[in-house]
Amino acid sequence: MRRGPGSRFPDPARAPGDAPLAWGGDLAPATLLDAYANGIFPWPSGDGTLLWWSPDPRALFTLDGPHVSRSLRRTLARDRLVCSADTDFAGVVAACADRPGEGTWITPPMRAAYARLHELGFAHSVEVRQAADDRLVGGVYGVALGGAFMGESMFSRVRDASKVALVDLVDRLRRGGYALFDAQLPTPHLTSMGAATTPRSVFLAALRTALPLDTDLPREVRGTAGLAGREG
Repeated sequence: MRRGPGSRFPDPARAPGDAPLAWGGDLAPATLLDAYANGIFPWPSGDGTLLWWSPDPRALFTLDGPHVSRSLRRTLARDRLVCSADTDFAGVVAACADRPGEGTWITPPMRAAYARLHELGFAHSVEVRQAADDRLVGGVYGVALGGAFMGESMFSRVRDASKVALVDLVDRLRRGGYALFDAQLPTPHLTSMGAATTPRSVFLAALRTALPLDTDLPREVRGTAGLAGREG
């Protein structure tokens, strides 16, 4: 899936760092996989125009584990939340899109496109539920190609639930043989969790190395006590 004569996209290494490199097209699986294999992702504008981005710099998580604060470590140790993978992909995407008063880029066509990638085995989710009532309260989803995982969005309905999802996801990626976790755009929240602001050239080189790897995302259901890790 590396860029070559058959790619529909311009060379991301030559793209602007803070503007789209392409627009229009479709959300067919082949188009999306071509984009992700080249470090490009869709992000529609407010008017619905389909835009394609490869920002510089990128936000990358190391698979040593995200930053776990004292308060998050306490949340994990309480073991009141349960994590799983790929048990409710549609529910996680719907919750990520449900942002009253904010608007969302996860439009119905985007939701349908990622649902299809999930059916094909390329998109995955981590679900966080309350142990007491099994209610879905947090999660994260993204696209996996070889040893690269590209995070798309996460949500939280109770304190720390999205952070728990992130910690759980990183642990699954590490154990599953992944080499790269791309969080796309640097934000204060991602930086606080340990995402490193990384030049696009470094990201693209890491992506080329990760794509050929064989991986297998673990999917066990588990509590959070074992995820507490070291204190950050």
